[in-house]
Amino acid sequence: MASKQISMGIGIPMIVVGAVLAVLLAPTQTEIKETIEFVGSLIGILGVVIFISGLFAKKTETITT
Repeated sequence: MASKQISMGIGIPMIVVGAVLAVLLAPTQTEIKETIEFVGSLIGILGVVIFISGLFAKKTETITT
């Protein structure tokens, strides 16, 4: 069972923010363009990893004694 809170709440916004940084903000900066592209790409890749992990997350039953 997928976790929509992880996939939709964290994964997709991270992908969007990473894309905005790498594609839109980086060309406007001349001195630190490579750094902004790297950080944007890193955020996007981490967003994809979190999105995929949200697809495989499942609830566990609590053990009561």
